[in-house]
Amino acid sequence: MIKAHTLKPKYFSCRKRRLLLLVIFIGVISLIWLTVAVFNARTIRVAVNNEGLPASGATELTPQQHELVEQGRYVARLGDCVACHTSDPSKPMAGGLALETPFGKLYSTNVTADKRTGIGSYSLEQFDRAMRLGVAADGHNLYPAMPYPSYAKMTPDDMKALYAYLMHDVTPVEQANRPSEMGFPFNQRWGLALWNAVFLEDEPFKPVQDQNDVWNRGAYLVQGLGHCGACHTPRGVGFQEKTMTSEGSSGGLFLAGETVEGWRALSLRNLWTSEETAEMLKTGRNKHGTVSGNMVDVVQHSTQYMTNDDLLAIGIYLKSLPSGKDDLPMQVAQGPGPVITPYRTGGRVNPGEVPGDIFTTRGGLGYLQFCADCHRSNGDGVPNAFPSLVGNNTLQSQNPATLIHIMLTGWQAPLTQSHARLLTMPSFAQLSDQEITEILNFTRRAWGRADAREIKASEVSRARQLLDATADNHRPFETPRLAEMLKENNAEQLVLGARLNIDTARMLPNNVGNKLNCASCHLNAGTVADGSPYVGVSAFFPSYAPRAGRIITLEDRINGCFQRSMHGKPLPITSDEMKAMVAYFDWMKRETKPEDKVEGRGIGKIDRTLIPNTENGKRIYAAQCALCHGDNGEGVRNAKGEMVYPPLWGDESFNIGAGMARTYTAAAFVKRNMPIAFGKHFPLGQGGLTDQEALDVAEYFSHMERPDFAPKVKDWPQDKKPGDARY
Repeated sequence: MIKAHTLKPKYFSCRKRRLLLLVIFIGVISLIWLTVAVFNARTIRVAVNNEGLPASGATELTPQQHELVEQGRYVARLGDCVACHTSDPSKPMAGGLALETPFGKLYSTNVTADKRTGIGSYSLEQFDRAMRLGVAADGHNLYPAMPYPSYAKMTPDDMKALYAYLMHDVTPVEQANRPSEMGFPFNQRWGLALWNAVFLEDEPFKPVQDQNDVWNRGAYLVQGLGHCGACHTPRGVGFQEKTMTSEGSSGGLFLAGETVEGWRALSLRNLWTSEETAEMLKTGRNKHGTVSGNMVDVVQHSTQYMTNDDLLAIGIYLKSLPSGKDDLPMQVAQGPGPVITPYRTGGRVNPGEVPGDIFTTRGGLGYLQFCADCHRSNGDGVPNAFPSLVGNNTLQSQNPATLIHIMLTGWQAPLTQSHARLLTMPSFAQLSDQEITEILNFTRRAWGRADAREIKASEVSRARQLLDATADNHRPFETPRLAEMLKENNAEQLVLGARLNIDTARMLPNNVGNKLNCASCHLNAGTVADGSPYVGVSAFFPSYAPRAGRIITLEDRINGCFQRSMHGKPLPITSDEMKAMVAYFDWMKRETKPEDKVEGRGIGKIDRTLIPNTENGKRIYAAQCALCHGDNGEGVRNAKGEMVYPPLWGDESFNIGAGMARTYTAAAFVKRNMPIAFGKHFPLGQGGLTDQEALDVAEYFSHMERPDFAPKVKDWPQDKKPGDARY
């Protein structure tokens, strides 16, 4: 049971002064913009040890003091103190973390017990005043970047425990606080005293008498230490939270949603079931989606460490809040469906369906090229890896700020005890404002709300400038855009060629004998640099092939894949499908001539002096590859049993493989393209392994048992077989 304060604080006890102070406040309205700077701050976060809060391991404490300190450690978790007060992971809680604002930088303060530079000389009363009123021991006002309006609701017991933890169990660090770099008039802190007088509610949490203990515990955590309203409650004229509680005449505004730092913090009112909310806070994901933006840090440093009882209490409290007129209804995601089965000509689709206009609109083709690898053609995502778009709350929001933000700056999943792999989505700032607009509008039409307004390119442009989003130009390769096919006279044939590359196994069951698609190796339908892209390829055919020992055509090369990689049968040369595939290759040729060197073509090279280590390859596979390809190389399927990511060995995998037949060639592909969603490179977040790691894992998976290709005995009739060939 949460107990209320028995003594009312003396601070600002005369509320009648507020009207007079408000008049004064309006006269110095420019100083209010101090808070604008704060609430639009961007924190430059640094990774912190994820296993626990810092501890000095003090041994001189009594058992009672140890118990109080442990309670304080948990309170610090609830308040997410470490996320903001640590810039150097080796100096936890020593401050110095930069917060970028439109008017300069703020830096978090040293809250270790160092007496000279930290809070070691603070009395409990001074600490309490700083936490509840934002006033430091020397009397200067803190910026509300420290959410003292929420911390004011802390119980005396929790305040005392937090104080004990910081004073007795966090290693003191001598590190001077960095002065703010705010220009005039934003560096005048006296204006914050007026802001406090007008807007600050310094009353500790009071349990609601007609609610049970669990509900009150959830309310206390959400309103107080969790400071959820700092992001999720609308702001007023003074950029104050319009209400600090769900009670009273303004209670309907509490947690009703707000836009903060370019992210749309959705309404939390009656959002999911209590258990689903608890799961999201514990793991950073549930069946409706994953956290993004600042919530990644909240989950990573705070909520994943909460007890199950506290998480469920939060869920029960949030579920009890009635939805308002501007809130979004709870969305329920359904099970996965077929990969490509168009049913409709446009607009919203049923769960499991693929939008019928995915191949006929620029936005649809843009989504197919840049998003479907992770989120799938039907928007279902991949369980335990990539979020579903069906019922995704970010898509359901009328405000597209978060969608635009994620596209321009990328996304990173929280690193939690239950999900130790740090999955990422790269920035798509390399796409134009118009391209991003087309993709997002398509996505919102397909899986968002029916009345979603169209996003305009000007909105993306403004966000790009505000976020300083720059393109990933780590190499001079221009990714061809599938959307441009729609401009061609043979657009229908080109689109068919693209579809055959993306969905080969399903569309050509008589020619593919395993679970491979062309795009399994030629990523994003052959448009990724060093992913064996199709750019300029057709210009080099007919050409001599050493393995065949003769001049071959492009059709021969395509059929070689059907037989050698896909364990299947050749495609008739005169078939519409073969013509479509060749037309697609020809469209990718651009202005390439046979003698040209095409940047990004092929898969690069691996240092041939390295010796593969199979045992290390096995370890790397488990850590980096199994998420998408299965613990035993069996691939990953959806709930209907359809293959999502291909197997790497076994009866359904590639046989000798056009590219994977040679260890160092396979390693070069892995080095530059795998794993996806573990890095920041456009367009798949791919790469990150060293030459040695790529070689080790390639040696491991490429030499596992798989289907044979009997005609291989006729390979290399005139040329020497490479030394790293598997046969």
